[in-house]
Amino acid sequence: MLAAAPLLLASGHGFAATGQEASKPVKPETESRGEILSLSCAGCHGTDGKSASIIPSIYGKSPDYIETALIDFKNGSRQSTVMDRHAKGYSDDEIHLIAEYFGNLSKKNH
Repeated sequence: MLAAAPLLLASGHGFAATGQEASKPVKPETESRGEILSLSCAGCHGTDGKSASIIPSIYGKSPDYIETALIDFKNGSRQSTVMDRHAKGYSDDEIHLIAEYFGNLSKKNH
């Protein structure tokens, strides 16, 4: 896992300024960036968004729902125990990529 840390750090700087708009289709390279960013979510929410514990599952939630929740955690308008701290670590563009990745998983698995 530590060997992947430089890759995660390097990749985060390379796409934060891509300016991807929500209305554009998700491109494969954008999807893979969202997947990389989602790795930090997997410990609690599962790699597929299906939590095996009391942590809320995000599988099946829409990209808009996930993005809004993360932005609300980030700006403090949604209460949490730890999600506010996690969300503050991401740019709005990175939050969008994470939301697109998790929000589209259920569509791929049908």
